Amino acid sequence: MKNDFVFVDEFVSGIRWDAKYATWDNFTGKPVDGYVANRIVVTRALCAALEKARENAASFGFGLLLWDGYRPQCAADCFLRWSKQLEDGRTKLKHYPNIDRSEIVEKGYVSAKSGHSRGSAIDLTLYHLATGTLVPMGGDFDLMDSVSHHGAKGITQVEARNRQYLCSIMEACGFIAYNCEWWHYILKHEPYPNAYFDFPIT
Repeated sequence: MKNDFVFVDEFVSGIRWDAKYATWDNFTGKPVDGYVANRIVVTRALCAALEKARENAASFGFGLLLWDGYRPQCAADCFLRWSKQLEDGRTKLKHYPNIDRSEIVEKGYVSAKSGHSRGSAIDLTLYHLATGTLVPMGGDFDLMDSVSHHGAKGITQVEARNRQYLCSIMEACGFIAYNCEWWHYILKHEPYPNAYFDFPIT
């Protein structure tokens, strides 16, 4: 692993994670290239900002659950190959019910070059510290649909408020929201703004 990259769970106390692309529970329907271990890796700079976000969230009674951080370039390449394959319907209902898989790039849900591969992006949600239950957000991780956009219609007031909690917490700690995905945040001051790494998560 690159010197400036670390496992989040070793540097941010009390963090929860479920690295979806290391599992069968993701939009491709199987573990993704480059994800050998179910761990979240990010840069040290992102880790420092995330620790502040964890403290900020805790003040509201929330914890942070991470789904993805650093993403090897080979994983992004895997996503592009998958988008060009014939539809088999296995993950469509859960992840892209209203578009064709061939549209996931042009709709902005997958890109050939991602901030994740720079180690500067994080996918996450909130959970209640008191119970451990996830906070309702009006749509699951990697739901490639307009309902996942910030300010989306069709979600409840509670879900909209919870998204705003997450957004406020993250923006206060140096992150920028991505309009198409309520769970996706990019570090404002990236240490590697022009680099795309490809070492595996092991």
